[in-house]
Amino acid sequence: MKQTSLIAWLLALFVFAFAAPAPAHEVRPAYLEIDQRAQDTYDIVWKQPTMGEIALHLVPHISNGWLERQPADEYVSTSFLIETWKIRSREPLSGRTVFIEGLGSTITDVFVRVKLLNGSEIDEIVEPEHPELKLDFQVRQIPSAFSYLGLGIEHILTGVDHLLFVLGLLLIVQNRWMLIKTITAFTIAHSITLAIATLGSVNVAVPIVNAEIALSILFLGPEIVRVWRGQTSFTIRHPWVVAFAFGLLHGFGFASGLTALGLPKGEMILALLLFNVGVEVGQLGFVLLVLWIERAFRILKIRWPRVVEMIPAYAVGSFGALWTVQQLYILFGGVP
Repeated sequence: MKQTSLIAWLLALFVFAFAAPAPAHEVRPAYLEIDQRAQDTYDIVWKQPTMGEIALHLVPHISNGWLERQPADEYVSTSFLIETWKIRSREPLSGRTVFIEGLGSTITDVFVRVKLLNGSEIDEIVEPEHPELKLDFQVRQIPSAFSYLGLGIEHILTGVDHLLFVLGLLLIVQNRWMLIKTITAFTIAHSITLAIATLGSVNVAVPIVNAEIALSILFLGPEIVRVWRGQTSFTIRHPWVVAFAFGLLHGFGFASGLTALGLPKGEMILALLLFNVGVEVGQLGFVLLVLWIERAFRILKIRWPRVVEMIPAYAVGSFGALWTVQQLYILFGGVP
């Protein structure tokens, strides 16, 4: 694939990446659960993502004022700030509104789960564009698991780090059959570790995962330069092997978007399947769009100056280096 045909996509990604101080997947979904334990007792759990010990400024509210009181417990885990409340009240929840203060200025989502004693449930994703949710138990809910399909698509399409890695692969692979093989290897690899991490077999700290993903992007920079210079390397000859190896790391990054929800084991497998399908749909859509742009440039016979042709390789390497330094700084105790 010619590098010149991808300049527009690279520049768009770099502008987006430059606006964010860290790879986009540092912003994982938040989670609010309201569970009715008895006729007048509710357990409420709020989990929001953190970077080190710094949390996003997100504050959950319920229109009946339940969350305005001091939480019963509050602590910071490796990746989340967690607050819990135990509420005693006979007030009905139906008709109340959940509002997430500060959500509109982020790119994260909030998964809201409400379970009543009578079996009524609400499972909804609250997005920055609409940071509130009316609790209406009379409206038939779409099965919650299908929300994970959209969550997977959104997770990959807002993940500048993952998209930049895929774009780097597209810049290296010249043969269409090898491209299919490479993308398939990347897909299989991150699906394996996504499943392992989500089902709890392996737990890798988010700062470590982010640093490794940044390193994978940095690694591709020099390889793209070698392609541009007509040189060769193991990566250029066998890109699918490298894609598979780094795909295992990226799978742990994808898992952060699903494990944050704290789903029960009975629902996890279906959620995992649909979330992964969503990730693959988003990834495939991105690849096809880039290929379509490449074809359009070729048909139009647009030629770029030599200095412009060099931008993709050096930009991938530069942003990979920037993110690597940043994530290593965070990993070793720095404040982002």
